[in-house]
Amino acid sequence: MPGLVVFGRRWAIGSDDFVLPGAFELSLRVLWWIGILVLYAVHKGQFNCPGGGLLHSYLLVLLVLLAAIICALSALVYVSMQGTISNPGPRKSLPKLLYTRLLLYLPEFIWAIVGAVWVSDSSLQCEKTVINAVLGTVIASWVIIIFTIIGVLIVFDPLGGKKTFYLTDGVNRNLESSQSGQLLFNVKNTATRVWEKRIRLMCCCIVQDDDHRVAFTSIAELFRNYFSDTDLVPSDIAAGLILLHQEQDKMESCPKEPEEVLCHSPSSLLENAAHYMLFAAAAYGWPYYIYTNPFTALCKLNGDCCGSRPTDSDITGSDRHNFHFGSILKITGLQYRDFIHISFHNKIYEIPFFVALDHKKEAIVVAVRGTLSFEDILTDLSADCEDLTLEDVLENGFVHKGITQAANYIYQKLINDGILNQAFTIAPEYKLVIVGHSLGGGTASILAIMLRNSFPTLKCYAFSPPGGLLSKTLADYTKHFIVSVILGKDLVARLSMPNMEDLKRRIVRIVANCNRPKYQILLRGCWYEVFGGDPDNFPTELDGRNQDALTQPLLAEESLMVHRSPSYNALDGESHLHSPPQYPHLYLPGKIIHIVEESSSKRLCSSDIKYTASWSNETVFSSILISPKMITDHMPDVVLNAKKKNCSCSVFIMLGSSFD
Repeated sequence: MPGLVVFGRRWAIGSDDFVLPGAFELSLRVLWWIGILVLYAVHKGQFNCPGGGLLHSYLLVLLVLLAAIICALSALVYVSMQGTISNPGPRKSLPKLLYTRLLLYLPEFIWAIVGAVWVSDSSLQCEKTVINAVLGTVIASWVIIIFTIIGVLIVFDPLGGKKTFYLTDGVNRNLESSQSGQLLFNVKNTATRVWEKRIRLMCCCIVQDDDHRVAFTSIAELFRNYFSDTDLVPSDIAAGLILLHQEQDKMESCPKEPEEVLCHSPSSLLENAAHYMLFAAAAYGWPYYIYTNPFTALCKLNGDCCGSRPTDSDITGSDRHNFHFGSILKITGLQYRDFIHISFHNKIYEIPFFVALDHKKEAIVVAVRGTLSFEDILTDLSADCEDLTLEDVLENGFVHKGITQAANYIYQKLINDGILNQAFTIAPEYKLVIVGHSLGGGTASILAIMLRNSFPTLKCYAFSPPGGLLSKTLADYTKHFIVSVILGKDLVARLSMPNMEDLKRRIVRIVANCNRPKYQILLRGCWYEVFGGDPDNFPTELDGRNQDALTQPLLAEESLMVHRSPSYNALDGESHLHSPPQYPHLYLPGKIIHIVEESSSKRLCSSDIKYTASWSNETVFSSILISPKMITDHMPDVVLNAKKKNCSCSVFIMLGSSFD
């Protein structure tokens, strides 16, 4: 629902968000009140000691104060349970109850100070048990007060004051007037600065230069554009994701018509993919090796990697104790002499990579590392589009800006520093293969496009690359030399600005239409996510409406979706001759192998999982799927295991010429 407005500003919490935290605090308060009552009854005759009268008064006043707080909390929880996400009418009295509850914090705070002073008085001569019991109540008071302050800080919205005006008046305001236009401009600037400060705070541990400052501003504008057009609080988004997941599971359980497919045997291609995935995983260095070998990795690395660094390999960047290089050797099984160049240098738009000779496949492998640092995250989030013009091939192809700059950095190293010339001098008959996972997969794909003219026979394997990478023309061009491998419901492979906008609209629609209270959605959703079972059939506001009404926009949706962000142009197909969409549709590179889970045991600890691999197309990844595995399906070890273990090579949809 729209964010709660109290004290003249909007907060990042809704009026229906007090049920669960309020019930938790209420249970603690009731137990606390009963405990103090028992304490008072048991030790009633033991307050005749010096200073005992003060403790007696403290407990009596605390009992009365707690009783008032319990009553206020009970009313707050009850009112917060009423209505639905998009129907806050039954909760209109909640702000008054909230003011009452907040007012009770003042006497509680004062009484906590008084209690602390009285208990710490050295002249107190009462029994130790009584003093310790009262001390426990004082500590409990302070703990609750501190956690309340933390909660207020969490739900504080720095844009609350301006956003309240923006949300309430923005639709009816005459934006053509200079005053209104200037006010809207100031609101947007403030929002950008707030997001920029948040990003700077998150990246406070890294050295910041001009590239970082430009990236911070670009990413801040991206977040401002994405979040500025809805009035949803975080719990609304959580409820929407839960509802979408259950709706999605219900649709997947419905019988589907069989597809017409052409069967092939992809064993050699999948074997190559599994082989080169080792190189993509090895690019992560010691973090990946320790993650996949938690009990033996440190011993092996300490035993083998702490010697002197080999002098016949070109290594740049920091690798203290040789842990990164040692891990790469362990994962790939190569020798020191097989490495031509290794770079651990990492800045924004500059990511680590290595070049090695793979004698098993007779290939010169360029492996690019995926996201592993704050700098890499900034590269990922620099999601503006820029043109990539290929001479004599294509013109005006759109690409992901941050990933393209990372690919250009590696391209300059490979060509200008003569790294590839050195490799082909050693092994002139070998083929060039470029691999990477996640950010590395996206960078490897664009790097392959850049190198294609110079090395016409090169191949690229992109494992779990980001979805918003290439325009349609470039994506089609890469089908001849790039294979993307996607596992299951991988979020990153579906991550693009149009897909994020689509997800936002789906969340708005489903939370606006559901007529269940939010706390029921969250509780039942958590049970479903943890323990499974059949997805709930939540009734919606659409139930019972006639067909004509279904074509009309819902009032609740309109109230939650304030205005359209720039990227909506790309979704709705609206043509603006002089203002192209800021975030056009971008696609996965090359031909796509989609590996999906075929069957699995119901037991939590079972590894009895089978996979089916099939050719797919970009339309399959045009929507973000909600699943507990949307993150784990992206992890490099899970992707590698899916290829190596029990992967049945099944049906392939023919998408054109085969990939050699």
